[in-house]
Amino acid sequence: MKIFEQNELVSPIYHRALSLCISNEFAKQSLGEHAFVDYQDSEQANRRRELLAVEAQANKNKIIEQYGKNHFKQQVMDDLYAKVRDGFNDEFDNKEHLFNSTLNIQMATADILELLCLRAASIKRITPLVNSLPWLGDELINLVNKPQYRKNADVKVSNPALALSYIGLDNLKLVAPTFILKHWLPPSTQPFGLMKRKLWNHSLSIGIASKTLAKANGLDEYQAFCAGMLINIGNLAVTRCFLRTYNEIHQQELRQAYDDKDKKLHNTLVELETAPEFLLEQLANRSFTISADMVELMNFERLRITDAIFDVAHTPQISQMNELAQIVIKAIGYVSFRMLAKESLIDNEESKILLTGSGLTTQDITLLRRSDIDHLKLNFN
Repeated sequence: MKIFEQNELVSPIYHRALSLCISNEFAKQSLGEHAFVDYQDSEQANRRRELLAVEAQANKNKIIEQYGKNHFKQQVMDDLYAKVRDGFNDEFDNKEHLFNSTLNIQMATADILELLCLRAASIKRITPLVNSLPWLGDELINLVNKPQYRKNADVKVSNPALALSYIGLDNLKLVAPTFILKHWLPPSTQPFGLMKRKLWNHSLSIGIASKTLAKANGLDEYQAFCAGMLINIGNLAVTRCFLRTYNEIHQQELRQAYDDKDKKLHNTLVELETAPEFLLEQLANRSFTISADMVELMNFERLRITDAIFDVAHTPQISQMNELAQIVIKAIGYVSFRMLAKESLIDNEESKILLTGSGLTTQDITLLRRSDIDHLKLNFN
């Protein structure tokens, strides 16, 4: 996202907010340490701090020994992440593979999202598409069987078509994008255990904030909600790729060291932990561009969000973006601010920098403060 990356004041604040999606501990650790730097530079700085701590507790010979171990560990880590980065580059160079295999985006999902923006949309036209996606049918059935949404909850719904009739088109405009993005979440984000939930909450809040701002500005609420939700596809793709690629290459290196009977290398590889700095680097550098590429492959014609998402990814000035893109940027900025404020990771001056840099006005901030951007407001009669 160029408008944040090219602003030297906003960039480190936004990266700190993005690091919260990985883990609270990582974000707090990175505060004031310029965590978003080249991975090797960050690790070298960590190594220097470790050596200083060792020096305070050990004699000269032990320091030399520890330095040698750290130096070898650094070499192993650099080599491992160079291979992971190469694997990344190969995967991200193939957009179709990313679309079809990594995220497994089924075109029926894009068809549903587009159909819902039409005046001629109907449950009858949407039902065959939902039937072609069993996981979506299950989500809709589970939703309508919740007691708070059904007066006669003793009778369970088991058919997607019946579930759709209960939900209705207005509610479906909220739940369809929500369940679709949920389906694309990584199945697991270990060792960052809470990251999956954080990515989900982050996406939903941006979507609802975009919808809220769109309504206040006379723009299409459904299109704004879709744009706000889908802008985070890249985060999901990068996280999936990072965790899978790292684990695969790490296991390959372990097997090779074992086969070579290289005990020192094997033990060092066992001790290595997944570096959140490297994941943050990839999220910041790739996510929005990937989101734009994935949305482009969905071939929307009537759901006019592709240009907006490309603006968010590539346009360096807010004033040069279309109205919908400006709304999404504001939503991203506000949600980032709120995440940081909740964890006391931003001060008043930084808050002004981030909010102003996102194009938010006093009226926008007031509106979002009094709005619930964490929960969908469904209306079941």
